[in-house]
Amino acid sequence: MDNIGATIVSINLTDPIFNEEAAAWKHFEGIRWPDGPVCPHCGSINDADPIIGKTARHGLYRCRAKECRKQFTATVNTVFERSHIPMHKWLLATTLLCSSKKGISAHQLYRNLGFGSYRTAWFMAHRIREAMSELDPNATGGPLGGKDKVVEADERFLGGRAKNRAYRDPAPKKIVLTLVERNGRARSFHVADVTAKKLRSVIVKNVSRKSTLNTDESAVYVRMGREFAKHHAVDHSRDEYAYKLDGITVSVSGPENYFSILKRGVFGIYHSISEAHLGRYLSEFDFRYSNRSALGVEDEERATLALKGVEGKRLTYHQPAH
Repeated sequence: MDNIGATIVSINLTDPIFNEEAAAWKHFEGIRWPDGPVCPHCGSINDADPIIGKTARHGLYRCRAKECRKQFTATVNTVFERSHIPMHKWLLATTLLCSSKKGISAHQLYRNLGFGSYRTAWFMAHRIREAMSELDPNATGGPLGGKDKVVEADERFLGGRAKNRAYRDPAPKKIVLTLVERNGRARSFHVADVTAKKLRSVIVKNVSRKSTLNTDESAVYVRMGREFAKHHAVDHSRDEYAYKLDGITVSVSGPENYFSILKRGVFGIYHSISEAHLGRYLSEFDFRYSNRSALGVEDEERATLALKGVEGKRLTYHQPAH
């Protein structure tokens, strides 16, 4: 972390949690265990002793329960499990990824955090993105929208243009469908094609039928729109982008704003995203958009929310891509 610079993000690099391993572990344990250490083997709460010694690693505990007596740390059953990266670097990387509006490249993490290889930084970033993802969005936050709420839906093709390439064609474009609850959360999905059947299967699963659905003029939305409380469309082919109806603005500006950030992140930071990992990158941009400053979530709180999301998730090099 020699020179991260204010151009990336403004954080307090002198904070002990970014420099001292003991302080970093205490911070992470406070987030993971607000009521005291929880043994992952037997489930006992606040019934463990810290193991202290010259050879003992930071954050190591032994369960006091007679039938258990096993050792554990706060990283067990999280995306940090079995990592050899110091905890203070995990906290700094998480804060950087949560605070940088368009993301931060693995090369930037590799240089500034002093890792031995680019692969370490690349895998670390993907593990943090996995923490940002929702295993079951409807179970944790419920479907988007609801009575008297508006959800906007739009899709985009993500990828470069052949005319901008000098020597080889770009990878096939990938289609992203984004749903944005007005003044609320966002959920994005990689879809195989733009058909009524494909889009409906995603939209009806993630949007409450009590919502007002706003889309563009595409015919694929017409029939499914009847399944919602109301369906309004803007006709981009006639240069129509917003209008008032019953005192409410009809537009799809939410997804359009989201896509402007996503494309700047892809073109300016990540340069290209493979289809195999697109889902995790979308989780990253969804997480920041759903926990943005406009909704009262600042950088520090956003990083805390990401750290809370590490539990119950694992990611290995040999794990199949999703």
